[in-house]
Amino acid sequence: MSSADGVPTELWLVRHGETEWSRTGQHTSVTDLELTADGEAIAARLQHPLADQPFARVLASPRRRARRTAELAGFAAADVDDDLAEWAYGDYEGLTTPQIHESDPAWSVWTGVTPGGETAQQVAARLDRVVAAARDIEGRTLVFAHGHSLRALAARWLGLDVAQGRIFDLDTATISVLGDDRGIPVVRRWNVAPR
Repeated sequence: MSSADGVPTELWLVRHGETEWSRTGQHTSVTDLELTADGEAIAARLQHPLADQPFARVLASPRRRARRTAELAGFAAADVDDDLAEWAYGDYEGLTTPQIHESDPAWSVWTGVTPGGETAQQVAARLDRVVAAARDIEGRTLVFAHGHSLRALAARWLGLDVAQGRIFDLDTATISVLGDDRGIPVVRRWNVAPR
């Protein structure tokens, strides 16, 4: 679908820049970490590929790492949207998957039960609101958020179960683009690093 001026309805996804915990593979949701120096430098490189795009709306997760990435990419005035927060890891906050597997060998954020955290259904409900809002706006929506939430958001855009987000690997400070092809939701670009 395109707007009257020919700008397609698209959802652009940017994962925040590197933090100490993203570097070490620790699950980070509510812990409000700063970007590393490398994370800041790479996030600043997002300016060039994003600057020429006409965005109808720009949103960011409430977490500092996403808001700082938006600022460094040239979107300091991004609207904060709580629905873009990272999947809540509850008791597994700050742990790596191997550490979690010591006590819960079969656990996966995609299909497991996370004590004190969000369920896949809860994550789907809030990300479905993001999808609906993006589809209601003519033109491009740009969001700055997190690894698991953006992977789940891609799944929901495509009409897939949240658990299918596991197939979308996503690095820090990358750009992905979702759109439609003749009414069918598609992935236009995925996990593109700035140059």
